Amino acid sequence: MTLLLGALTVGLILSLLALGVFVSFRVFEFADITADGSITLGAAVAAVLLVNHVHPVVATVAACAAGAVAGTVTGLIHTRFGINRLLSGILVMTALYSINLHVMGRSNVPLMAERTLGTISERAGARLLGGTADLDVWGWDVSLRDASMLGLAIVAVALVAVLLTLFFRTHLGSAMQASGDNPQMIRALGVNVENMVVLGLALSNALVALSGALLAQYQGFADVQMGIGMVVWGLASIIIGEALVGVRHLGFIIAGAIMGSVLFRLLVAIALRGGLNPNDLKLVTAAFVFAALVLPAFARRFAPRAGAR
Repeated sequence: MTLLLGALTVGLILSLLALGVFVSFRVFEFADITADGSITLGAAVAAVLLVNHVHPVVATVAACAAGAVAGTVTGLIHTRFGINRLLSGILVMTALYSINLHVMGRSNVPLMAERTLGTISERAGARLLGGTADLDVWGWDVSLRDASMLGLAIVAVALVAVLLTLFFRTHLGSAMQASGDNPQMIRALGVNVENMVVLGLALSNALVALSGALLAQYQGFADVQMGIGMVVWGLASIIIGEALVGVRHLGFIIAGAIMGSVLFRLLVAIALRGGLNPNDLKLVTAAFVFAALVLPAFARRFAPRAGAR
């Protein structure tokens, strides 16, 4: 049961990463590699502030702001200096590795003895349930901390999903989507497409950094290597989510990305429990994303032939 709750919690936290990748990759078709660095940046900023006894909510908001700055820099490099999209993200991601080391002062910052959103949620759960003992869920012993963190993750993800859906229904959000779909048309209407791209990347990386801040507070540490391959994770979550919902509606796509992240984390947890070598995890993830990207094209290619026969 602990494995299941942990997988659900991490899957929900990383769904914020998936939503950030959705904004950059699906709205703007911008393969933003900055996410690999900004998730670590969010964790690093939050961890350092928590170690210095800053309130966890303030530390988490500061982590989001740091991620937004990283995304803004990527957008400015691309729009103002005309550098290729992929290369812009690679440049910022590379720079963020050193920046994250400077922010943390070392490669790993432990948070086990600090006040975090995890400890706050645990205390709130203890007050709500009237005790600090483990819970009995269908015959399984569940620690109060695991249950409280799962509740916190559910609330945080639901709030972000609702706010993101409402944002894309505003004039600014609609202009942002139109800038990704048809930049020539929206430019003719007087919208500055370059500014929309910068704003979109700032929003994307703010969500990614929020995911990193929550992940660090759940795991109890921030590590400079924790962002490696996270873009692939976000893409996998989006692809799985689109396959699950099968509807090209904004609300369903956002919900699908969340479900895809949770399902993908559950599959990873089951594979690790079944004996998968942790060293092969990134390789298996990359192979899965490759298959998910290629198989639909093969299905569309062979479907007309099957119909003709």
